[in-house]
Amino acid sequence: MRFLTALFAALMAFSAAPVASLAQSSAPIISYDSKFHPTLARKGMVVSQDYYASEAGLEILRLGGNAIDAAVATGFALAVTHPQAGNLGGGGFMLVYLKSEDKVVAIDYREMAPAGASANMFLDASGNVDNTRARFSLQSSGVPGTVMGLTDALSKYGSLPLGTVMAPAIRLADEGFPMTWALNVSLSRYRERLSRDPVTRAQFFKEDGTAYPQGEIFRQPELAKTLKEIAAKGADGFYKGWVADRIVETMQADGGLIDRRDLANYVAKEREPLTGTYRGYQVVTMPPPSSGGVHVLQMLNVLEGWDLKSLGHNSADYIHRLTESMKYAYADRSKYLGDPDYFDVPVAALTDKAYAGSIRGKINLERATPSTEIAPAPKLPFESKDTTHFSTMDASGNMVANTYTLNFTYGNGRTVAGAGFLLNNEMDDFSAKPGTPNAFGLLGGVANAIAPGKRPLSSMTPTLLFRNGQPVMATGSPGGSTIITAVLQTVLNVAEFDMNAATATARPRIHHQWFPDRLILEPGHSVDTRRILSEMGHGVSAVASYNEGERVLGATMTIIRRPDGLIAGSADPRRPGAHAAAY
Repeated sequence: MRFLTALFAALMAFSAAPVASLAQSSAPIISYDSKFHPTLARKGMVVSQDYYASEAGLEILRLGGNAIDAAVATGFALAVTHPQAGNLGGGGFMLVYLKSEDKVVAIDYREMAPAGASANMFLDASGNVDNTRARFSLQSSGVPGTVMGLTDALSKYGSLPLGTVMAPAIRLADEGFPMTWALNVSLSRYRERLSRDPVTRAQFFKEDGTAYPQGEIFRQPELAKTLKEIAAKGADGFYKGWVADRIVETMQADGGLIDRRDLANYVAKEREPLTGTYRGYQVVTMPPPSSGGVHVLQMLNVLEGWDLKSLGHNSADYIHRLTESMKYAYADRSKYLGDPDYFDVPVAALTDKAYAGSIRGKINLERATPSTEIAPAPKLPFESKDTTHFSTMDASGNMVANTYTLNFTYGNGRTVAGAGFLLNNEMDDFSAKPGTPNAFGLLGGVANAIAPGKRPLSSMTPTLLFRNGQPVMATGSPGGSTIITAVLQTVLNVAEFDMNAATATARPRIHHQWFPDRLILEPGHSVDTRRILSEMGHGVSAVASYNEGERVLGATMTIIRRPDGLIAGSADPRRPGAHAAAY
C-alpha cells in the first residue's frame, strides 16, 4: 500500500508540472502512465529527474540536435533546476552510442583528487576518520569534471554549437523558472545544513531564510553569468579565467585544496566500455573507476546460470538468488575496485563467466549465507545517493546514458562565491581508512585510497543494451550504493522478463551490499515473500535506503527502442518531478 501511495503521489506531482515546454512545444504523443504504459515517441526522447531539464533536452532535439546535443543540454539544465545533484561542480560518467559508427564511447569525467590531497588527510590525531571534514569541509571537494565532460562530449560527438545547446540552461538561470514542489520540499528539508554557508543561503533561500514557495519564479543570476562564460569560451570558461579565480578564492578562504594548477590539469578521459552478454543481449556499461559496470556484468553472469523466469519475478526464490549474487559482488568491490590509472583492476577476471560459475556453485539455494562467511575472492584468474541520471535517444538510433553527481544531496553544501554553483564532496568516496565504511556503508581498501590526481571509486552505472546489433535500451540511476542493484534489476526486468520501460521501472526493488548484512525490500513485496526470505535466514529490512531514511531504491531513467521503431521511455516516479519528454 505504501508503494502504491508513493507512486500515486509522484504521479500527482508529475501531473502538476507546467504544461508547456521551454520552446512552447506540443505534449508527448501519448500521455505518461508510470504503472502501465511508457511515454512513446517517433523522433526522440529525453528522460531525466526534472521536468524543465527534460524539456530543455527536447528543445534541442526539435532544433535538429542529436542525442548527444540533447544530453549536454539536459546536463547543464539540471545544474539550474535540480541542484540536489545536477551540477557544474561535480562529475560523472557518460556512455555515448554512435549509430553511424556502431560504436560506444565511455567518457569518464569523474572528479580528481587535488595535488595537495594525501592518503591520511581525513584522519584525526587518534587515527580515526573525521567524517565532518571528509564530507562537509572544502577539503571534501575533488576537482570538478562535469563542465569538461559535457563540453568534450559535445565538441566530439554533438552537431550543434555550444551556445545553442546551453541556451535553455542559461534562460532558466537568467529568467528563472517557477519553483517546483520537489525542489521546494528538498530545499526546506536541507535548509539547516545549507544555511551554514552564507553564500549558499543567499543562493537558494529568501532573505528570511525560507525556501521559495512553489510557483514563485526562482532566478540565479550568478549561475547564469557562469553558464554564459562557459557557453562563450567552452571548458576554458570554467577551468581558467574569472570562474577559476572564484573557485580558488572560495577554497583559500576556508582551507580547501583545489588551486589553479589542479583546475588547469583536469582532464576527462575516454575509456574502453565494458561489454558482456545476457540471454542474447549485449550489455555495454561503464568501466572503472565506476564499480557499477563490473559488478552488473558479474552478477548477470552468475544469474544467467539459473532459469529465473520460471521462478517468477520477485518470488522468494528469485530474490534469494539475486541477494546472494549481490553479496559476492559487493565483497569483491571492497578489495579489487579503484581508479585503473593507479591500481590494476582485474576487470577481465571479475567479469569472467567461469568465475561467475564458481560463485554460483557456492550459493546455497535453500539458505542465506551470512556476510561474515563471504569474503572477496582470495585469488582471481590472471589477466552518493543523490546522484541523478538522464537518458536520451534520437531518431537515428544514437543514445546516451549519463549519470553525474555532487555525492551528497547538494554536495558539501558550499557554493562558489560569485559563480553560483555548489561544490562536490566526492573525496568521501575514497577509502579514508581501509575497512572503514563511507557514508553509504560501503567498505573499501588500498585500491581506493586517496592519492593526488586519483579519481574516487563510484557506483554510477550508466548502461546500454543491444540485441542483434541494434540499440535497445539506455538506463541508469541515482542512489549511492543502491545504483548498481537498481540498474541490474532494470536490465533483468527487460532482458529476462520482457517488461516494457514503465513496468520495468515501477516494479519494487531489493538491495544487499554485503555489509551491513541486511536485505532491503521496497514496499510492494508481499508479506509471504518477506516471511519466506526471513525463514531462509535473510535479515529482511523494511527500510529501503541507506541514504537519509528514504523508502525507495534508486530512480531509473530508461528509454527503450521497440521493434516497431517507436521510442518508449519511463521516468521513475520514485523521484517526484521526473519527466519523459518526447516527440
